[in-house]
Amino acid sequence: MSPRDPLDPLLDHWSETPAPSSGLASEVWRRIAQSEQDIAVVKTGFWAGIEAWFSRPPFAAMFVASCALLGLFLAELRLNHEQRERNTQLARSYLQLIDPLLKSEQVARLP
Repeated sequence: MSPRDPLDPLLDHWSETPAPSSGLASEVWRRIAQSEQDIAVVKTGFWAGIEAWFSRPPFAAMFVASCALLGLFLAELRLNHEQRERNTQLARSYLQLIDPLLKSEQVARLP
């Protein structure tokens, strides 16, 4: 049998939980209500409206989807512009290849 540790009685005494005070639950709920009122007072105006909209899951999902679609649309526009420039450059190069005497001003005016 192992000898009893001198801290055991202190730890046993410490594990006893005191009875909660009678007004503890009402005090907790009062503090929660007060903090919610304080937050409501601070959150007024433009940012409160934005936060209210984004706190709704359907709106937040729609916003994320809209941002993704806008990004894809802008990427497609940029890619189309680059392809258009490349095709124009290829057309100019082809015209100069088949007719080297063609002046560069005439080639520049062609689409």
